[in-house]
Amino acid sequence: MTDLVKRAQKVLLQNWKEGFTIPCEGLYPFQWNWDSGFIAIGWAHFDLEKAMQEIHSLLKGQWKNGFLPHIVFHNESESYFPGPEVHAAFLSPNAPKIRTSGITQPPVLGFVLELLYQVCKKKQYDSFPFLKEVYAKVFQNHHYFYTHRDPFNEGLVYICHNWEAGTDNTPVWDLIWETFEVPEYQFQRKDTQLIDASHRPSNKEYQYYIHLIELFKQWRYDDAMISKNSPFLIQDPLFNSMLIASNNSLIRLGKMLNENEMVSQLENWNQSAKNAMNQKLYDHEQKGYVYYDLRNQRIIPYLSSSSFTPLFAEIPSMPRANELLMHFNKGRFSGYKNENYLCASFDPQSPFFNSKKYWRGPIWINLNWLIYMGMKKYGFDKEAEQIRQDTLFFIEKYGFYEYFEPNKETNKTLSKGYGGNNFSWSAALAIDLLTNNQ
Repeated sequence: MTDLVKRAQKVLLQNWKEGFTIPCEGLYPFQWNWDSGFIAIGWAHFDLEKAMQEIHSLLKGQWKNGFLPHIVFHNESESYFPGPEVHAAFLSPNAPKIRTSGITQPPVLGFVLELLYQVCKKKQYDSFPFLKEVYAKVFQNHHYFYTHRDPFNEGLVYICHNWEAGTDNTPVWDLIWETFEVPEYQFQRKDTQLIDASHRPSNKEYQYYIHLIELFKQWRYDDAMISKNSPFLIQDPLFNSMLIASNNSLIRLGKMLNENEMVSQLENWNQSAKNAMNQKLYDHEQKGYVYYDLRNQRIIPYLSSSSFTPLFAEIPSMPRANELLMHFNKGRFSGYKNENYLCASFDPQSPFFNSKKYWRGPIWINLNWLIYMGMKKYGFDKEAEQIRQDTLFFIEKYGFYEYFEPNKETNKTLSKGYGGNNFSWSAALAIDLLTNNQ
């Protein structure tokens, strides 16, 4: 076992609470939805029981209609804003007894379950009781999306808050903020007291974030009201790719578990979803998957690391996958002289790119992992290995930070990464990248 794997395991053990893992001490003190999915992958390699507890704990926050919130507030903490009292999810008749937020995150649990199954199989561990117990709950989450978030039955679901994308302050949302005005809210942020405020979303952006939550509370988190009235309705390539990838996995697992009715429904959703991704969200000029603003009926033609996650869900044809690959070898994301590590979270050639500011440019380990895994599925082994090596470069040099500087020259003078340190999914996915290549 490498020293790096041991150090990564130590991060997860330090961030483990009673039954779940926090993303980062202080900065993110609760259980986050897609974080826990990625974290469970890391746990699986050295503690399967904790991997399964991670999933069970997250599902405790599931709503009556199948919705799975982005935060489950199992514990008390004063170090994070907005907390449970701001979200006030109890306003929804569907909310559970446990406190949660009222928005969601990219649905990764389907493919996480399949990865856990594969690790269990290697370790000769019987995972069928666990899979039987959680399969229908994860299916119900997918059922929620296709029945409540796809108003035109296209196969593409929308997000109604930028936090639901997981890519909180990507420049893509700037165009949305221009379409509506918000009141001046008074609030006390906690994140900017813990780390460099210049690396975080601005206070002005937070006004929009909080305003959307205030609207949802007025509507008691009613999906029909949100669909009809929310100024933010986006069909996001990352979110839909995660849903489709999870569909793929649930179909394979469901066949093993003889869940034939649910498998049939998943197959129907998936066929429409893949077709819609290719017809509606692929930009032939940009040669990448982009965003659709459902409220204002327009394409937002920006490329980001999200644009390449359809590879993970096996959405593009081989010729189209080759078009995506062009961005990584002396292309927009590598830099024409290969001056950038892969893969920046936003197009480095864009005037809106910022290499230090959260999702406006820095490299994130989870997106790199998704792109790496996607490249492997298409046989792009050389390019996948480059992504893997770039990812491990950051971990080896700086440790398990939240996000990292893409520019190679700038990295020569840096002594640490950006954002929170000892970040759980950075550690968990480093374990996976190292363990699966030994």
